[in-house]
Amino acid sequence: MLSKIRLLKFSVGLSSPPQNKYCIPEVVTFAAAKLRSQMDSASYATSSGSRLLFRQLFEKESSTYTYLLADLSHPHKPALLVDPVDKTVDRDISLVKELGLNLIYAINTHVHADHVTGTGLLKSKVPGLKSIISKASNAKADLFVETGDKICFGDLFLEVRATPGHTQGCVTYVTGDGPNQPQPRMAFTGDALLIRGCGRTDFQGGSSEQLYKSVHSQIFTLPKDTFLYPAHDYKGFSVTTVGEEMQYNPRLTKDEETFKTIMANLNLSYPKMIDVAVPANMVCGLQDIESKGS
Repeated sequence: MLSKIRLLKFSVGLSSPPQNKYCIPEVVTFAAAKLRSQMDSASYATSSGSRLLFRQLFEKESSTYTYLLADLSHPHKPALLVDPVDKTVDRDISLVKELGLNLIYAINTHVHADHVTGTGLLKSKVPGLKSIISKASNAKADLFVETGDKICFGDLFLEVRATPGHTQGCVTYVTGDGPNQPQPRMAFTGDALLIRGCGRTDFQGGSSEQLYKSVHSQIFTLPKDTFLYPAHDYKGFSVTTVGEEMQYNPRLTKDEETFKTIMANLNLSYPKMIDVAVPANMVCGLQDIESKGS
């Protein structure tokens, strides 16, 4: 646990530069936002009394989930996308406009190997949008996060938890813990933890030992009713919980040595998109924009 927590804040309509790398002045001060959050109420499908708008979106070619989250109670309805895909950027922007949201962040759980992130295209089409990825990924983005950081959108926030193992830069984003945050909590696990599975560990600095420790220390320690939303699913599932995976995950319910043996013998084929996706995603999908501007 870090003793000092950094907050990533954004204010729609403010053109002044940030005072420092991790704190952009908000229209409403934190104290005022806290007071307002105690007075307002909203709801979403899995949490009464929450102000969160939540949508799960799917890209069928790579079986990738993209997640849209927004604070409906905030005057500017700030929103963010988790793991956007380049091929579905227009769909995502259209939905954001239909819902009257202000998209401020596009964040990635890690450097993906099976698709190109939509971050670059989003930045070219949504003025002021910032890209976010973990510092440990060594990828390019506007803002970098690490364990203990909080990504604020309106009066809601995502907590950052480092969950390396699938890749060295994997993180899990968890909705805030508090009376004014969505309950049950939600965790966006990327490829670290899938529904009844987990991400492979045989490339991009992966480590089965590290992944096992990450999941057990950073995800399985969350409340058992926490909803888990992965970056992919290949069997038609959309959501699970911490309690379910602790009981039914065929890999991560095993002891560490058995897990490492399972992962060492998967014999998976080379990802077909890896030679295109990884170089592009190391610059958060910004390579086309940069080449046009040069």
